[in-house]
Amino acid sequence: MKSTVQISRGIESLYGTRDENIRLLESGLNLRTHLLDGDRLELEGDEASVMRAMRILEDYVTLVQEGHVFNNGDLNSFMRVVTADPNVSLRRLVQSGKSRTFGKKVLAPKTVNQRRYIDAIENHDLTFGIGPAGTGKTYLAVAMAVSALLNKKVSRIVLTRPAVEAGEHLGFLPGTLQEKVDPYLRPLYDALFDMIDSEKVEKLMERNVIEIAPLAFMRGRTLNDCFIILDEAQNTSTEQMKMVLTRQGFNSKMVVTGDQTQIDLPSGKKSGLLNAAEVLRGVEGIAFVSFDDKDVVRHYLVQRIVKAYDRYNEMIGANRQMAFKLASEAPPAPIVEPPADTSIEIPEFPVLS
Repeated sequence: MKSTVQISRGIESLYGTRDENIRLLESGLNLRTHLLDGDRLELEGDEASVMRAMRILEDYVTLVQEGHVFNNGDLNSFMRVVTADPNVSLRRLVQSGKSRTFGKKVLAPKTVNQRRYIDAIENHDLTFGIGPAGTGKTYLAVAMAVSALLNKKVSRIVLTRPAVEAGEHLGFLPGTLQEKVDPYLRPLYDALFDMIDSEKVEKLMERNVIEIAPLAFMRGRTLNDCFIILDEAQNTSTEQMKMVLTRQGFNSKMVVTGDQTQIDLPSGKKSGLLNAAEVLRGVEGIAFVSFDDKDVVRHYLVQRIVKAYDRYNEMIGANRQMAFKLASEAPPAPIVEPPADTSIEIPEFPVLS
């Protein structure tokens, strides 16, 4: 089936850098496109795919005519969602993820799960964001914390994460205690500096309005009127997770983020994040939001890397299960009867005197 769509404005942003957006549309819906006369796009493929592509492109044309501007990478993130999920329309996805101001940054959720994540943080006092790297778990949590602080919903922000090395042993680092733990907390600083001027961040930290500390410093505290973020929670032990969850005081929100595929704990030690997901799922007042590879908003290769590792882990897991099944179904060893007694009795002869 063939059909054409008139793209009178925004053809450049539709195609994207190196045609990445239009190629995503083609691969996601298994069709081919041809640009005709500079402003008409021909679609060729099976009827269902062409009709879905037509709806997506019609939504795009309408949004552009209404004055919507797709910033760098936004349309690519939206395309990933709408091509993968036939129940989501481009128009609804864009309109439901309206931009919000977080300090000096204006952000909009780029995927359905990011929108669910922001809604969960707004409506729950404890939210778990679990998923692979690049899905915006930490960044959006910091953005919500900054928004709550600037709107005077809380009086402090407390950011914490376990000081666990990713397979490296850094030894005895020089400097003060703060200088020793700063490398572990750098991702939190990066997100903060992206939303608040660095000078203002430093002043707020001096006044203890913003506190960034390793997880070990949380024991024995009660955090009232705070927005608390526990980052890299997959590297907490079950005892540490219980400890930090019970620090939450009155008028406080807590967001726990982690990636269950990047656990750096010693072999045999269970992750506190995985344990909490088992223990707390279904508890009233606690929200769990799961991200997957379709929510990755970094370089397109990150999404492919996440998919490749998922496939590899599934294959390894299937092979292990098969080996276990074969071992358990192995026939019992045959019972070997002891050999018959083949000894020969020698008769006694009388002794002649």
